Amino acid sequence: MQAITPRAIVPDDLIPVGHITGAYGVQGWIKIHPYSDEAGALLSAKTWWLGRPTASADMLRDVHDVEMLQAKWHGDAVVASIMGIADRHAAENLKGNVIQIQRSHFPVLEQNEFYWLDLIGSAVENLQGESLGVVAGLLNNGAHPILRVASPAQAGSTSREYLIPFIERFVPVVDQENKKITVDWGLDF
Repeated sequence: MQAITPRAIVPDDLIPVGHITGAYGVQGWIKIHPYSDEAGALLSAKTWWLGRPTASADMLRDVHDVEMLQAKWHGDAVVASIMGIADRHAAENLKGNVIQIQRSHFPVLEQNEFYWLDLIGSAVENLQGESLGVVAGLLNNGAHPILRVASPAQAGSTSREYLIPFIERFVPVVDQENKKITVDWGLDF
């Protein structure tokens, strides 16, 4: 009789941090496209949760945990070795899997540092108290991140998007606790 191994309970604080793009070498290493230029959580967390995308972009199927043995930068990708994957064929079979990490395993940030996902949905207003909208996303232009602020359509106007450099000169206050960001940015920019 074969022993049944209990499946790990999938944590509710998983955050997608990258996806597997293929094999790296012949010894079972995988190549990963990280969703962050820092990839701190991807490089430091020892337990990863893999899952295959579904038709619904926010759902994964067959989510399971794996032990990350070693990970490092290789150009603009991350390469890693995970437990149980010992050859190129096994690594190629993981292509397309999304890697998630528990939020509680993210590295602790310094003061005035933020995870982008924590800023998304924050209300944005300027120094004059005028609402510009909410943070819809962030972009990286190489020099610094850029807040993408979406303003919904008002009566008689169309929706608007503001691209605001995420630097102290233009973003003097980030109140993460209240999900509010104050910017030095006019409505007419």
